[in-house]
Amino acid sequence: MINWSYSSLKDFINCPKQYYHVKVAKDYVKKDTVHTIYGKEVHKALEDYVRDGTPLAKNYQIYQKVLDELVAIPGDKYPEYRMALGPDRAKCDFDDESRWVRGIVDLLIVDDEDAYIIDYKTGNNKYADPKQLRLMALMAYAHFPKVQRIKAGLLFILRNSFVNEEYTREDMDKLWADFMPNLTRLELSYKSNTWNPQPSGLCGWCPVDNCKFYKER
Repeated sequence: MINWSYSSLKDFINCPKQYYHVKVAKDYVKKDTVHTIYGKEVHKALEDYVRDGTPLAKNYQIYQKVLDELVAIPGDKYPEYRMALGPDRAKCDFDDESRWVRGIVDLLIVDDEDAYIIDYKTGNNKYADPKQLRLMALMAYAHFPKVQRIKAGLLFILRNSFVNEEYTREDMDKLWADFMPNLTRLELSYKSNTWNPQPSGLCGWCPVDNCKFYKER
């Protein structure tokens, strides 16, 4: 049985060979970049502000207005909320060794039968990918059985841009269908131990230097 997350599945789609070395063989490690380090610092600052009211550092105060709007939404706030599902798609502990999928939502707000999912983005909104929101919604439905409706959005905080979607519990089968073709490919790669390289513009950031498509930046 595989276990996966949105980011690991995306890594597999981008390049099965890199996925193999980083996630399966674990003989290479993806190193943080200036951009990923900045993203982690921003996420931590926003989490602390929403959860504890920790004042934002001066260079992050430009985000306070939008955070205050989120905090004002009625409901229980769950910053950096961890969720996982077992093979039966029922909720399980985040670190359960038998888990099938897991993920962390930047901000989950639950108000009776309504919920809000916010994913903070520090990058460019040109390549917005709402599939991450759909997976978080599916897990939220499992973890909060009373929730019927979810409003979800990618919040590009540097560009004051919001990409949003809305779901109902009746949409769950349709939402799962978005992931099944690539999950089937991933399962087949594990079964056949076949991990073909997928050259792209991302090769310059790949740690796998034994690949024929490896590029030094």
